[in-house]
This record gives sequence, C-alpha cells and structure tokens, in this order.
Amino acid sequence: MKDFHSIIDTLKLYLSNGDKKILDKDVATLLDIPQARFATIKKRNKIPYKDILLFCKRERISCNKIFFD
Repeated sequence: MKDFHSIIDTLKLYLSNGDKKILDKDVATLLDIPQARFATIKKRNKIPYKDILLFCKRERISCNKIFFD
C-alpha cells in the first residue's frame, strides 16, 4: 500500500493529465474537502480514505489505482 505522499501524487497526476502543475488546493477541491482540513490531514500525514473512496466512486475509477502500486 502507498503512503500519504504517494497517494496525493497519484491524485495530482490524475488531475494534471501530465501537463500542468497541481497544487494541494486542487487536490482538496477534487476530494470535495475544505483546504484547511486538507492542510491538517497533510500535516498529520493521515490518509483521507473516506474522501478518496467517494472520489473514486464519483469518477468511476478503481481505488486500487489510487492506493496500490
């Protein structure tokens, strides 16, 4: 299983389509959570499983692509 930073990098890669820089606020928007909460999650190095799973359901992508190599 990936660590927090690898998961966030995977989400950023999903957002960017490889051509633009994605910021943490963009990931927070993607996960539909406030930027302040995302900053707290990042500082504590905690993975927001529920938010990521809801994102995967909404976008109809496999959560295996996010959580595993």
